[in-house]
Amino acid sequence: MGLTGKLVAELELRSSGDLFYDMISNKPHHISKASPRHVQGCNLHAGKFGAPGSVVIWNYKIDGKACVGKDLVEVIDVKNKSITFKVIEGDLMNKYKFFKITINTAPMAEFNMVKWTLEYEKLYKGVDEPIKLFKLLINITKDIEVYHLQA
Repeated sequence: MGLTGKLVAELELRSSGDLFYDMISNKPHHISKASPRHVQGCNLHAGKFGAPGSVVIWNYKIDGKACVGKDLVEVIDVKNKSITFKVIEGDLMNKYKFFKITINTAPMAEFNMVKWTLEYEKLYKGVDEPIKLFKLLINITKDIEVYHLQA
């Protein structure tokens, strides 16, 4: 397997895709309320929430281990309900030369769809695929859905 990779997951949401997108793009600091076992905080480092060029710092746990990530909000596409984060510092940068996370939401006939895309380049051959992070993002999606359904 090469040093570059891409993982994609599409999940159905029974809750509003608009609410999900709004939380991810404009209110990421609320994710810790929806998914406290996975996300301990999201703080604005530069810019403003919901704006391209902003920088946010995430505090999260993978397998009980505290992790930190500093992400640049590269793209926010309101029309297509998409946001792209480029990881610029943090635990992932110990294993990856490049790491980008894109989230899209789309309404379907009877439900909403959330699509997570992870694109990355490993620093060296022995680095594992980011499956644990991928599972974490899926669990956070489920937590956000439950949070919105209970509201």
